[in-house]
Amino acid sequence: MTTSTRDEPFGGAKLALLTGCGLVSILRDDVPHIAWPGHWDFAGGAREGQESPAACVLRETREELGLALEPARLIWRQTYPNHRGRAVWFFVARIGADEIARIRFGDEGQGWAVMPVGDYLAHPKGIGQLKEQLAEYLAARPGG
Repeated sequence: MTTSTRDEPFGGAKLALLTGCGLVSILRDDVPHIAWPGHWDFAGGAREGQESPAACVLRETREELGLALEPARLIWRQTYPNHRGRAVWFFVARIGADEIARIRFGDEGQGWAVMPVGDYLAHPKGIGQLKEQLAEYLAARPGG
């Protein structure tokens, strides 16, 4: 697993929230001025100030889904270049049904859903690089 310090430059972070055989996904707004309009996304977004990658993704998860997770819940982390060549972080965490019930959707996006992981990976409106990053995690995790 890759690690980072607060001082290393990065643009933002995304979090795949897995529950059972499902995945929490957020349907992005369908407006032309944003990246991936109308696509299924993961919690996450741009870095603010000098926050660490974990602090960035946990803040975004609180803002977008109302879930306050501890950093120890992040079970996978990897950095990838985005379409501009800037580093972005991909994290994975597992959550339970009790946490799904506590989701309070924020003001970004059209809604959220828990969908089977395989459905997300095959979805024509799943974000390509997130599908690749999730597939990499699934292939690398213990037990395959």
